[in-house]
Amino acid sequence: MKFVRYAEGNAVRTGVVDGDVVRTIEGVSDLLPLIKDGSLRAAGATALRYSAGVPLDEIVPLSPIATPPTVRDFYAFEQHVRAGRASRGRTIDPAWYEAPVFYFSNPYAVLGCGDVRMTPGTEAFDFELEVAAIVGRAGRDLTPAEAEDHIVGYCVLNDWSGRDVQRREMRQAMGPVKGKDTATGLGPYLVTPDEIADRKEGNGHRLEMTCTVNGVEYSRALWSDVYWSFGEMIAYASRGTEVRPGDVIGSGTCGTGCILELSQTHGADAYPWLKPGDKVSATIEALGTLHNTVIEPAPITPLRPTQPPA
Repeated sequence: MKFVRYAEGNAVRTGVVDGDVVRTIEGVSDLLPLIKDGSLRAAGATALRYSAGVPLDEIVPLSPIATPPTVRDFYAFEQHVRAGRASRGRTIDPAWYEAPVFYFSNPYAVLGCGDVRMTPGTEAFDFELEVAAIVGRAGRDLTPAEAEDHIVGYCVLNDWSGRDVQRREMRQAMGPVKGKDTATGLGPYLVTPDEIADRKEGNGHRLEMTCTVNGVEYSRALWSDVYWSFGEMIAYASRGTEVRPGDVIGSGTCGTGCILELSQTHGADAYPWLKPGDKVSATIEALGTLHNTVIEPAPITPLRPTQPPA
């Protein structure tokens, strides 16, 4: 099944996609409660049988989960890692092949299609084309096979990034911090694993990943090129702790999947940073497309009267 969360007037609704219409799940405004109590599929089946259809092309998808419990973003595509390291004259650290590292992102900043506000203070705004898995059941110290069975669905993920803010913060060895937590795109649908089971290949699925800016293709990759599987990523996330229903697990950027990598490889003139008004479409075959328009950042409030606002 393919689930969607969307706004209708002042109300927020959920539904299941049925061809070119959405069958509304009555009385439910967020998929997270259905994931938690294990009733997602039953609710979808009921909606398919009994609900009236809303034309799919008339809705604007929101994030399938309004506020995920956690968002962990990994670093699982070897091509992206290699390109980034090569631009700094380095090879991949051998430790990268030993464990699928991640950082925690901001669950309050998750959004679907529509406007995306730039990172405050950035002059180097970027997209990151990724795929996300949504955890459906709680677990601890899982094996990769067990973890794979805990996945309730997949989404497109766009990890919006203020690169100059990120670089400045990461010099303090504290992770991306404000460079990453203004916006994380998720959606447009939550697609259950059975929908794409026939495309499984390698450590992922043989599904094309693309991203365009103002209609021009920037990124193209295959999900199946990923080095670490979601089973391995979730198993690692659960090591010594819990994963819970609704947790978002991001794959990290695919090869060619961001302006940072493309500009390092082909030059900044060929791939300039995003600016207000740019239209970015992140697509994964069978999972859908996140359509976003970049808008001006919120103004910075200085922390101290004498401190420069950046």
